Amino acid sequence: MVDGYLGSLTTEERMLLHLHDHVLPEGEWEAPLSLTQAGISAAVHVQRKHVPRTLKRLESNGCLVSSKRHVPGAKQRRIVYGLTSKGRERASFLRNNILSREVINDGSSIKISELRKGGQLTLDLLSHIDEAMTFHQNPVISPVSNPDGVASLDAQAGEQLVRRLFARAWEDGKITKDEQQLLSEVVEFLGMHPERVRRLSDESRRSQKVPPPEEIYLDMLKQALVDGELIEDEVALLETVRVAFGIDQLAHQRLLKVAIEEPVLPQNIRTYRATLETALADGIITADEDAMLQTLQKTLNISQLQHAEILAELRDSIK
Repeated sequence: MVDGYLGSLTTEERMLLHLHDHVLPEGEWEAPLSLTQAGISAAVHVQRKHVPRTLKRLESNGCLVSSKRHVPGAKQRRIVYGLTSKGRERASFLRNNILSREVINDGSSIKISELRKGGQLTLDLLSHIDEAMTFHQNPVISPVSNPDGVASLDAQAGEQLVRRLFARAWEDGKITKDEQQLLSEVVEFLGMHPERVRRLSDESRRSQKVPPPEEIYLDMLKQALVDGELIEDEVALLETVRVAFGIDQLAHQRLLKVAIEEPVLPQNIRTYRATLETALADGIITADEDAMLQTLQKTLNISQLQHAEILAELRDSIK
């Protein structure tokens, strides 16, 4: 889930804006990290696993091209993405439409374009606007590719995973070369800024709450299975973690079964469920509570079917 005005844009729209500002160099053998799936994922505030589907849709619509290039810091060539002329035209129209909108800044109405600093990326500018179209000096939401700032709920799940991995690595007071390599692969997969990683490492070292390896691996499996499938990159990363943690195939199959049977609910569902559960604590939903729930339902994009299913589940548990 994405906070602020950016949350009102679709993943596809945020992706178009990102790729509009990051042009794929023509005829060059190198391309920036921002054009890889990890870079795009971090910039548009969604889990890496949800990126391929949107990229494929844009490519099939003739808005996108892809190629393999060398990326600084990567061991091997990576797939990078860029807009076609059709994609750039569509992105430009979207960008111009958004920048012409008005927001409240210091009590006055002003066009978004007038708030833009020289060379500022579109998504960075929009990250300063909240749901009520009010501009803030500090970002409402920051991508994990930035060194600090509050990340989206999807990205926070990735941050929590990195914390747990660091806690495990710091158990004996130092991080070995193998542990460092494993952490680097996870961080690279998430597209996380080194300074953000360093902060998570420090927090984990101070807390020293060391989770068992199987618990971390199960958490990774559950996060990877949020949409019911494992993408190729997730399979490779899970295998790396499995081997590093000494989890054999029997344990993997057992944990995979648990992950399938006990799926992690998306953050918007968890938030709505908790609120609905509180409203039902006394057995009835008052008129005020109902009005609040209807507003929250729209804000969190909860369908009537989802509401009915959650309500039925909670009422069954009360009986």
